[in-house]
Formats: sequence, structure tokens, C-alpha cells
Amino acid sequence: MAMINCPECSQEVSETALKCPSCGYKINEPKRSFFGKIIKWSFIIFNLIMLLWAVAGGGTVSDGVASAGSDAEAAGAAIGGALGMGMIFILWVIGDIILGIFVLFTRPKS
Repeated sequence: MAMINCPECSQEVSETALKCPSCGYKINEPKRSFFGKIIKWSFIIFNLIMLLWAVAGGGTVSDGVASAGSDAEAAGAAIGGALGMGMIFILWVIGDIILGIFVLFTRPKS
């Protein structure tokens, strides 16, 4: 284990230390583990996929309502679309809560 001098107080500190024990100067930034990086990126990708799904679902619902032959068909398409979009948003929130907890627990420790 090599020793370096603290840039703030010039005391000897281990090169693997996160901060100087005498003055508290931050020497190294904590890094996220490989598993933590996978969890973080899965959270980001999940949110992008859900956003894409919500936008595509909204477009499909508006096309269905616009191409309906009667008022009953348009109402059915609107109700079905609202239920479908509601389910997408519920799945989005539940997924974000679960993945967010994993992201929180795999963050770098200081």
C-alpha cells in the first residue's frame, strides 16, 4: 500500500483512501461496482422503453379513435386506450420503484 501526500494538509495518506483522515479532503471518488453499473443502466433503459411504449400506445389509441366508424366504436377505442395506458403507467411506476431500490442499494459507498 503506497502512501501519498494530501494536497490540502500534506499529511501522508494511503493512495486507496477516499478522504484524508486529518483534514477530510476528498482524495478519491468512490466507484460503482460492475453489478451496480448494470442495475443503473437497466433502470435507464427500462425508462426509455416505457416512454417509447407510452408514446406508441398513445398514437395507436388516437389512430383507433380517428378511424372508428361510429360513435360507439370511438368510445370503445377511447375507453380501451385509457385502460391500456393506465396499465402501462402502473407497470412503469412499479418497475421504477423496484429498479430504483436496486439502484439505491448499489450506489457507491463513501
